[in-house]
Amino acid sequence: MVKELLHKQTLENMNEVCAWFKNKTGGLAYPIYSSYDIRDAGYKVSNVDANIFPAGFNNICPADKETSVGLMAGYIEKHYGSSVKNILLVTEEHTSNPYYWDNVYTIKSLIESAGKTVRIAIPRELAEPIKVQSASGRELVVGSALKDGALLREFKPDLVISNNDFSEAYEDWAKTIEFAMNPPRELGWYQRKKSRYFKFYNQLVNEFAEVAKFDPFLLRVETEEYAHFDIGSEESRNDLANKVDQMLARLKAEYQKRGITQEPFVFVKNNAGTYGLAVIRVGSGDEVRQWSYKSRKKMKAAKGGRDVEEVIIQEGIPSIVTAESASAEPVIYMIGCELAGGFLRTHSEKGSTDSLNSPGAVYKRLCVSDLAVRAEGCPQENVYGWSAKLGLLAIALEAEEMGVQFKNYKNAPCGG
Repeated sequence: MVKELLHKQTLENMNEVCAWFKNKTGGLAYPIYSSYDIRDAGYKVSNVDANIFPAGFNNICPADKETSVGLMAGYIEKHYGSSVKNILLVTEEHTSNPYYWDNVYTIKSLIESAGKTVRIAIPRELAEPIKVQSASGRELVVGSALKDGALLREFKPDLVISNNDFSEAYEDWAKTIEFAMNPPRELGWYQRKKSRYFKFYNQLVNEFAEVAKFDPFLLRVETEEYAHFDIGSEESRNDLANKVDQMLARLKAEYQKRGITQEPFVFVKNNAGTYGLAVIRVGSGDEVRQWSYKSRKKMKAAKGGRDVEEVIIQEGIPSIVTAESASAEPVIYMIGCELAGGFLRTHSEKGSTDSLNSPGAVYKRLCVSDLAVRAEGCPQENVYGWSAKLGLLAIALEAEEMGVQFKNYKNAPCGG
């Protein structure tokens, strides 16, 4: 299996790859947390999605939650200094999703356990604070993050930690906020593009593979941007279908050259978005041409009702990972540049080539803290972890290319 080969190569070249990673992180600003969906096909392992505002901290392994406290404290100290005491956690507005609030409760607990005072707020006006209840029965008080609101008249944050993915720009609110914010709002989905992320991810895979001495194909995921997409236009759908066929032909030739018997397929994904919305698996251009009304509707709008105006065509990577006979994919969480936690996303009603990020997913145990015990015995945590670390660097390069500023942030290398 490729995972064992990648594990062997990273262990044999660990000093070199760690020095490479440390050097890369030293000159970049990277967010306080992030998460990565990993697919393991047996013939390649790759990162297929990256979230800068992760919403599943409640699902990570209990042992990982314990070690995450120190990682959170260390990140804040390293990049903002010891004077940071008060933190405003700005969240999504969907107050009726109890599972999301378990995530918020977990983030709040990690920060508080790191010795900080935390208040929760949403970026809109509230006549008075509201109380929300998480799926596990935790009650949270949520105030308004508006500058003139009651919360910010009394509570002066030294740092804003955002867990709102900013599919909406919230520009009027942002103009009034003078505090340092991490991750910055400008990395939100209102302007972030998956195509940019995967451009950098694949570039970094090439560099990493040279240091660790393996074929970069083993960690890459082929991705192509299709701009000016119009689901209502037959011409646009036909053009997209032609590009799907072209990528499938390239993948088939590459697979045959390497003796891979998997029939290639791709995912058409919204170029900006999360929660698995506007994602469709296709095995031919004709499938795009024949999209049903339901499929066209799925590709029309993303979170918040925004139109899907750009898509990516991405190599489909089947998953050989299972948990209790269900198809599964690893999800790796990071705090700063450190592996923080993980879990397996499983779905009993989905197959190995389907997107598993959909209603009905169940989360199983995967602990990255096992690496701290014995890296040699943890090939999946090690290999999946390095894919996540490359993803973190890709996010940092995204931010640099976009001109995103991390206010009051002090650059520091990972491990330095």
